[in-house]
Amino acid sequence: MLDPGLFARARTGADGGGALLTGTPASGGVAEGPVRVVAGPEGFASLRAGEVLVCPNTNPSWTPLFARAAAVVVDTGGLGSHAAIVAREYGVPAVMATGDGTSVLQDGQRVRVDGSRGRVDPA
Repeated sequence: MLDPGLFARARTGADGGGALLTGTPASGGVAEGPVRVVAGPEGFASLRAGEVLVCPNTNPSWTPLFARAAAVVVDTGGLGSHAAIVAREYGVPAVMATGDGTSVLQDGQRVRVDGSRGRVDPA
């Protein structure tokens, strides 16, 4: 049986210890860059190389974006989600299950994504 804690939102404290967002660590590493919020396929072309992809969820059609993204931040998902698996395959830091990353983060905002700790901090 799988541990349900693997898919729960990670918490670093009541206020996230200064983090803009916290979530489930899904693909290790740290990357910094400007945010690009992509709500769906209509926004795919807006993601530039080196930007942090912030999205509500992903499916296989999103896979090419991982090659351009510095990091990935997703509102939903866990260790076994599409975004987490593809991020690990591409070696891109990723944080899943932030809950509201697409509404908290803004295009162009510089962030530091720590995929090992499940944190998104100001850069």
